[in-house]
This record gives sequence, structure tokens and C-alpha cells, in this order.
Amino acid sequence: MAMHVVSALAASARTAGAPLAGRPAWHGLLLPLACALLLALAAPWWSAYLSDLVVKTMILALFTLSLQLLVGGTGLVSLGHAAFFGIGAYAAALGASPQSSSLPAMLGWAVLASGAYALVVGALSLRTRGIYFIMVTLAFAQMAFFVIHDSAIGGGSDGIYLMQRPSWGWLDMEDRLTRYYVVLACLALAYGFLALLRASRFGAALAGIRVNEQRMRAAGFSTYGYKLAAFVIAGVLAGVAGFLVAARDAVVNPEMLSWHHSGEVLLMLILGGTASLRGAVLGAVAFVALKEVLGTHAIMGPLADHWQLSLGLSIIVLVALLPRGLMGLGAQLRGLRGLRRKEIHHG
Repeated sequence: MAMHVVSALAASARTAGAPLAGRPAWHGLLLPLACALLLALAAPWWSAYLSDLVVKTMILALFTLSLQLLVGGTGLVSLGHAAFFGIGAYAAALGASPQSSSLPAMLGWAVLASGAYALVVGALSLRTRGIYFIMVTLAFAQMAFFVIHDSAIGGGSDGIYLMQRPSWGWLDMEDRLTRYYVVLACLALAYGFLALLRASRFGAALAGIRVNEQRMRAAGFSTYGYKLAAFVIAGVLAGVAGFLVAARDAVVNPEMLSWHHSGEVLLMLILGGTASLRGAVLGAVAFVALKEVLGTHAIMGPLADHWQLSLGLSIIVLVALLPRGLMGLGAQLRGLRGLRRKEIHHG
């Protein structure tokens, strides 16, 4: 009986736009795999600037994917997700030593620290709902920010500098191409993991919670446990993104935990479309592209000095015109074509 309820609610989620269509789980991975392959093949041809920009975009895409599991997958809107991002980065930096920066050790510390903090925050914040949940997650994030900012262990406002980027045997992230491929591999693995998770019974249960949590509880499901598991997984993935930023920049600072980073990643997700993994990636790409274009004097002229204003206005227009994000553009165009056909037919 319980699984019938989950199936019905998951079907409801599919009709609402969640990409859990009745196709094999691998089918939806074909396009992302093709994109990953193209990125891998193009890596040697990027200039240093473009390579760094693509790496930055891929890290932000991973960060956005981690939030999509909460917002689009479970219906939990968090405004403190940057805390796990920053804690992962700081744990990675603190896990390095002046003599050696072991990639497995730094990544392990990032995963453990971000996962542990997500477990604590989730265990407490998930007892609230709606706006209260949003405010509690924001409060925990700000608390983490001030602890890092005001303590000697976090290096204060200056942050922590890495003496060398992480390495593991022949895998040395001091090399630009190695950094590129490590970030691409992390993004591809995270995307594949989340896609398989969404297609599993666990993912169906999360979709059911998003659609009707009360009905799931009535069917005998421990919705709190499912939400807490999703919260921890999302926190760990955000921590991995933080580790990658530390490895790319060789420096971490308290701004990584600030509330505006939580707002930015939520904005990326809304811009791309909260209902799909592809939307999360597309939103990150669009956000970075907008910032780069609007901040380039060769394109925008004097307006480039006020790119924040242009960016805000652009996003307002995009969100107003595309309520389901960039991923909903195709459906909107098909709907408009259908309306025109009806008007011509009736006319």
C-alpha cells in the first residue's frame, strides 16, 4: 500500500514537471554524457582565461546541483546552503599541511566537515517548515560565518592560503589541465549520482514528500528521516564544491559562507529551473555568462561599471518571462505554437 502511495505521488510529480519520466535511468544521461565528453575533448584548446572560466562554471554547477536535491527534489528551500560550501573549503584548507596537500585527505575532511554540519543543522531545522525553515537555515549559516570570521583558526577576514594545491601521486592540481579534469569528473559523478538517486525508490519517496508530505506520513513513511538524508547528501555535495574552489584558488575566506552566496546559488537554480538537474547546470552556466557579458566593457561600454544593476534587471526579466526557468522555454514555445494553430483554425 505504501509503495502504491509513493508511485502515485511520484507520478504526480512527473506530471508537474519533474524529470522522472518512465524511461530507463540511463536514457536521461545521454545528453549530459555527450556534453561532458565535449568538455573533456575541448580542454586542451581553451585559453587560460576560458579554462578558468569553465572550471568556475562547473564548480558552481555542482554547487547548484546540491541545492536542487533540496529545492526541486524534496521541496525544501534553504537560504543557508553556502555554509556547507564554505565549511567544505575551510576543512580542506585546514586538512592540508605546508609540506604536502594530499588530495584524498583534503577531500575527505571537506566531506566529513560539511556532512557533519549538515547533519546537525538538518536535525534541528527540519523540525520547522516553510518560512521558519528558511530563516533557521539562514541563522545557522550566519552563525558559521561569524565563527569562521572571528576565530583565529579560520584566519579571520584574511582567510587561509594554501602553500600548494592538492596532489595525489601523478594527479597534481597545480597543473591547469589536471584541475580542469578533476572538476569535470566531480561534476559528472555528482550529476550521475543524483540522476540515479532520483530514479531510485529513495528519489521517488522524496518526490512524494515534495508533493504531499502529509499523505506520505499517513502511508507510514518516516518523512523526517528521508528529508534529513537528503539534507546531508546536499551538504556533502556542496562541501565537495567548496573543496574544488579551495583547490582552484589556493585560498579560502569567510565570504564563501556569507548569505549572498546562498542567495546566488538559489537564484541560479530558479534561473535554470528547479524541477530538473539539467536546469541546475543550465542556470549556473547562464548566471556566469550574464555576469561575464554584462561586466565586459567591450560589449556593454560604460554600463559595465554597473553590471550588478544590469544583472539584477536581466534576471528579473528572465524570471518574469520564464516562470519555470530556462528549462521551461521549450514547453512555453510549444504552447504558444499550439495557441496560434487554434487561433488560425478558429479564425
